[in-house]
Amino acid sequence: MSEIADRVLGGCRIAVLLATAVIQAGLSLPRLDGTADRSAFTALAVVLVVAAWWVLRWKPVPWPAALAGSVVVLAASTVAIWSLPPDRLLGDDDWASGLAGWHLLVLLLDRPAFAMGALVLQTTITFSRQLGSAPTDRGEIGSLVIVGLSVLTFQAATLALIGVVDRRAGEAAEASAERDRQAHRKALAEEREADQRSRFAGQLGATLPLLAGLADRTLDPRDETVRRRCALAATQLRRLFAENDDVPDPLLHEVSACVDLAERRGLTVTLAVSGEPAPIPTGVRRELTGPLMTALVAARSRARVSVLRTGDEIRVAAIIDGESGAVANGSGAVDVEWHALGERSWMEAKWRSRPN
Repeated sequence: MSEIADRVLGGCRIAVLLATAVIQAGLSLPRLDGTADRSAFTALAVVLVVAAWWVLRWKPVPWPAALAGSVVVLAASTVAIWSLPPDRLLGDDDWASGLAGWHLLVLLLDRPAFAMGALVLQTTITFSRQLGSAPTDRGEIGSLVIVGLSVLTFQAATLALIGVVDRRAGEAAEASAERDRQAHRKALAEEREADQRSRFAGQLGATLPLLAGLADRTLDPRDETVRRRCALAATQLRRLFAENDDVPDPLLHEVSACVDLAERRGLTVTLAVSGEPAPIPTGVRRELTGPLMTALVAARSRARVSVLRTGDEIRVAAIIDGESGAVANGSGAVDVEWHALGERSWMEAKWRSRPN
């Protein structure tokens, strides 16, 4: 149950406890008559004090204490009722019949079914006192039934009202929590969208000058360097689009995107994958695939790409039939190595999830 619903129900418990204490001290105490009445009154007072230990701390009465307290309340009510002559029941001298029901509500407020059953049982005990001495006058019988059922109905209505308030509080708390979750999801979506815009803007920032140079003919598309720049920009955009896809193996998905674009340029590319997918931060995936894009752009006709995942180490390697030219060696988190093998070049980007 939510914190709001707990506090609402706790407040209802305290309200019923205080009302019961006022009724017992203010309305019942002056009507005590005899040892049996005082013993029953003391027993009810003790039950109320014990229940207050939990209720005043906004906690329900534990089930064992509530069960034992209910037995004491019903026994005390029985003693007080049987100490009265039958013709004085539910009259001015009958202080226990109505009071015991409030004690049962204090003890069993969190268990409506048991509380209702206890109230009915307590009312049955009251009417049982009339067995063998029931009034013969219909008016008296009607008055007794009306008074008894009025008390029971009022206490049952109080129990039902508290249940409705508690249920509404729970629904309101759940609605509030759902609004918070939606606001959180919206904030995350906006943050992700802003991040995507930033990355797209950065990528386009490198691409736009290239497009502008081609448009104003300051760059010659027949130039091999220009063609490589175009191929690299296209591969970077393709990998960037793949980065935003929701797939179970993001690294392989992005590597496949790079390979796919290389094959569209006419290269023959073989891709070998070993190991199970592992969680890799987005920034690390960019650094792992960045050298691969450079290698594929430098390839003339053939490339062999491999993705190796062993334990806490991830490797992305490529062998191409071409020269890679000037290349970067990684940022520190990812180690990048380039080697020339005759007319071929070999590249490997390596990342360890747990640095040595």
